[in-house]
Amino acid sequence: MRDGHGRTPLHVAAFRAQHEAMRALVAAGADPNALENDRYDIVTIAAVANDVPTLKLALQLGASAKNVTSRYDGTALIAAAHLGHAEVVRILTAAGAPLDHVNNLGWTALMESIVLGDGGSRHTETLRVLLEAGADPNVPDRASVTPLAQARARGYSGMVKLLEARKAR
Repeated sequence: MRDGHGRTPLHVAAFRAQHEAMRALVAAGADPNALENDRYDIVTIAAVANDVPTLKLALQLGASAKNVTSRYDGTALIAAAHLGHAEVVRILTAAGAPLDHVNNLGWTALMESIVLGDGGSRHTETLRVLLEAGADPNVPDRASVTPLAQARARGYSGMVKLLEARKAR
């Protein structure tokens, strides 16, 4: 069953962090990779909410960190990076999330941590996690502006240092 927004009971259970309901629904055959009308899956729901326990459970129940989600053709990793959810990013990278996926805005998770971040400690730590996981620091945006150029233009000195240490151009 789906509601008017295409949400399944599993989407609602994930949003409400109802772990026992999530387990029961998947055991009864619910698709842990189903997308609702805005193309969110349960991994993206947990990632955006910075809900580590629900994210871990979603992955244990068979949800994939590799799904292309949202109206931006992004991933849960991109959503978490732009919000500065470093621990979620760490979990998603360990689960095989595509590090260099480019969404329909022309940005990777690494780029979103800079462009949509504030240069503060949360987004800088998120950038560090992405770099340590192997994200390419040289994937430019659609205008051919690199992450390093974006960080410099915003005066994000901590991010600049991290990128320069990874030989970003």
